[in-house]
Amino acid sequence: MTPTSEKRALPLAAVLAVLTCLWFPGTQAGVVGDFNHVERCKDSLYMGTPPRGYLSTSYTKICQRYEDKPRFVTLYDTIRHIPIYSAYTFKKSDGEKKVDFPWMFEPQLASEKSSSNMEPFPQSTSMHMNFEDTQAVLEDYADVVQYERGQLNPDEHQADPLDKASTYSLTNVVPQIREFNIGPWAEHQDLMRKRLNNYCRGKAYVVTGVTTSGHTIRRNNLDRVAVPEYMWSAYCCTEFDQNAPYFVRYKFPVFAAYGLNDRVNNHMVEVPLKNLEKFLKGRMDVDKNFQIFYSDCVSDI
Repeated sequence: MTPTSEKRALPLAAVLAVLTCLWFPGTQAGVVGDFNHVERCKDSLYMGTPPRGYLSTSYTKICQRYEDKPRFVTLYDTIRHIPIYSAYTFKKSDGEKKVDFPWMFEPQLASEKSSSNMEPFPQSTSMHMNFEDTQAVLEDYADVVQYERGQLNPDEHQADPLDKASTYSLTNVVPQIREFNIGPWAEHQDLMRKRLNNYCRGKAYVVTGVTTSGHTIRRNNLDRVAVPEYMWSAYCCTEFDQNAPYFVRYKFPVFAAYGLNDRVNNHMVEVPLKNLEKFLKGRMDVDKNFQIFYSDCVSDI
């Protein structure tokens, strides 16, 4: 290389470094400003577009990374310490639930300089104080026998062991009344799993979320974790079996459901997507343009 070319190479390298930062911002994701511009986070979203219309300023976007790979995305309420929704791609599975994975937390909710991967809770509970201001910790669920940890992205909707493990983050969990969790909610998740297994021929996108009530889990005389009033879920699969029986086919490409998180009157109600959005607008802090899936999951093709 000539002296002249050496002089030119240095500025060129600097320019490339700057362009790399501009083209691939935040390649290490955890807490993010925008799902669409970080790694493969947007792959969990139909048309790379998150639900729109949420108004609260206390919500934080999390690209849920495990073992250095984005797994799904979550909109998280750092005041109420619960996810508002998790969005993920459904993977065909046998419905088996793994119970040997450790519960994890999101380090970057406590410090943006921390690891971008979710991490297991430290064995020393005193260390949990370092991040409990912005998220739920294991102690919040320790003495509340009436609640179960309900996953928005459920283990049973994933197939790869690492994808399944990633669902065991408390940032993907809300307190569900036990009778609702093991009854109507579990039954609906399994119904959705079987339907998508059998009739979805392409990629299925799922968004599962909550509406909040005035109830909270308290610890040390402090409000710690909000208890959802309603749970809801919607799926979008534009490539499906056109020969499916009518009672199944009319629930494609998109359908939804919601249920009351309670001991009684807690059955799940299946509804068209627009019906769910109308139901939620009266119960959440969203604007008139609230939309769960881009273009209501209507393919442009």
